[in-house]
Amino acid sequence: MLHRSVSRHAARAVALTAAGTALIAATYGLVRLAFGLHLPEMGAEFGLDTADLGLVSAAASVVYCLAAGIGFLIGDRLPRALVVAAGLTAGCGAIGIALAQHSGVFVAAAIASSAGAGFASPALVRIIHRSAPEPSRATMQAVVNAGTGPGLVAAGASAWALAPDWRLAWIAAGAATAVAAVAVLALDRPTGTEPAAAHRAPPLSWWAAHRAPLVAAAGFGFGAAAIWNYGRAVLVAAGAPESSSLLAWVLLGVGGGAVIGTAPLARRLRPGSLWALSTIPAAVATALLGLLPGELVLCGAACLVFGWGYVTATGALIEWSTQIDGARAATGTAVLFVVFMLGQAAGAAAVGAILESVGPAAAFAVAAATAGASGLLGAERLTRSGRPACSRSEGAPAARRAPRP
Repeated sequence: MLHRSVSRHAARAVALTAAGTALIAATYGLVRLAFGLHLPEMGAEFGLDTADLGLVSAAASVVYCLAAGIGFLIGDRLPRALVVAAGLTAGCGAIGIALAQHSGVFVAAAIASSAGAGFASPALVRIIHRSAPEPSRATMQAVVNAGTGPGLVAAGASAWALAPDWRLAWIAAGAATAVAAVAVLALDRPTGTEPAAAHRAPPLSWWAAHRAPLVAAAGFGFGAAAIWNYGRAVLVAAGAPESSSLLAWVLLGVGGGAVIGTAPLARRLRPGSLWALSTIPAAVATALLGLLPGELVLCGAACLVFGWGYVTATGALIEWSTQIDGARAATGTAVLFVVFMLGQAAGAAAVGAILESVGPAAAFAVAAATAGASGLLGAERLTRSGRPACSRSEGAPAARRAPRP
């Protein structure tokens, strides 16, 4: 009887991981980050230049931050409500993009759709934390966070298969988001009582312990904006065939999906070491794509490296916040991702302006330098940040919930 119960819980954990991965794949890969994938076609249809689209992307990042901010406020108490909000905003926003006939409608839908990703991340952190046994939580979280990769692959494949009708790709994205959200709600089964600390405001020591990852997240977010928003546009402008530019986007997803395979190895590293290992190669890849956009093989390799680095870096942020205070894991994720996306909003606007006036080499070099600096800064500060006071449960020994040595 006990064996049957354990098997049932294990099967549910696998199913929940799959559903959570699908929701991240949809809200991030198929909706939020797919904006850059379809940017050349959408810009041409609605008469928007690179700088205009950069401002739209920046506004979408701000909306993402607002959604993640709501996750910060209620994610530890009402994660199911956030899942519903993720499905509605990303799903309806994608359908709105598909049906838009006017630039104003298109811009509004594109901006609103980014909220889905902001709602999804803190919701899934809390749902997994409360629904999975402690030994498997970190692996489940890493797999779910890596859903961005398969989502990007699916986005690129659908754009390839449905070209030149990019609108059908957005309809498919909206439908996939709705299905994934319903699946997560159906499989969410809390295993025990929620920690009391999850329902209280974080103390000042919690904010002090998060200072270093917040600084690092902002810098890498700025640098990551270059490839996500303008990578395919730069390849197309350099003369890459449509099929090659779409393949580069698929390779971004393949790199991101590879995180699922490297997750067991990544868990052996400190968050600071993992942060440096992921962000610095991603910065180099950014610089290479901007400097040599006509070298398609090199750019394809750069996309692979960047996709892996980007997803691994976001996972490192989640792991670091969870180790600081697991009871407030959703809160920490929301705060870090808000700062990350504020950096990406600033990067989208700045890189777009530099790209329009100077060119891709300079624009991507600025992004790469910022991302690389954040990797070095994060590696130094996160590794030295020690064992924060807020990592202790009330009345519990400090060593019980301290970061790995």
